[in-house]
Amino acid sequence: MDYKRLIIRGISYSQTQSGAYALLLEHEETNVKLPVVIGNFEAQSISLGLEKDIHPPRPLTHDLFAKFVAITNYELVSVIIYQIIDGVFFSNINFKNKANNEELIMDARTSDAVAMAVRFDAPIYTTPQVLSEAGILLELDEPSIEGSEEVIAEGDLASLTLEDLQKLLEDAVKDEDFDAAMELQQEIKKRNKKIE
Repeated sequence: MDYKRLIIRGISYSQTQSGAYALLLEHEETNVKLPVVIGNFEAQSISLGLEKDIHPPRPLTHDLFAKFVAITNYELVSVIIYQIIDGVFFSNINFKNKANNEELIMDARTSDAVAMAVRFDAPIYTTPQVLSEAGILLELDEPSIEGSEEVIAEGDLASLTLEDLQKLLEDAVKDEDFDAAMELQQEIKKRNKKIE
């Protein structure tokens, strides 16, 4: 099948569902976005998986499972979001045994599948049907200092000044938006290293 590769564009607090987050995936070639509603725990786990330098004092469930996969001599090859029914995405996690090339396919919630994919730097794919059914062509605005969620979702922090980033970081911490704060802090650290 002709799968379409997706990249993670950001995670933001869901404006439509209280206590939920929106994971924004994007098809690299067409810029069509695939918004997936995920829970707080999964949003935190995906964010921590993307941020390789931050390690929680005790392993999260996804970290524990990733360690188990590695110990059993498997590798996570890819994640495929293969279907959407009544707004619910269905995904498979594809594993391969390093010793005998045996393949293993596991059904998973999309949020869990993505949380695992970021830990293995594995590609995320979807079908053309899912992309046409649930994808939206969303042009993201230029970043503004109004709110950290919009800037983080756009992933365009490079155009902001160091002072703007610091202000956004303060606002994110004040609003208890720790995912946004983590990403802003990472950008500030990166820039400070360049200055040194």
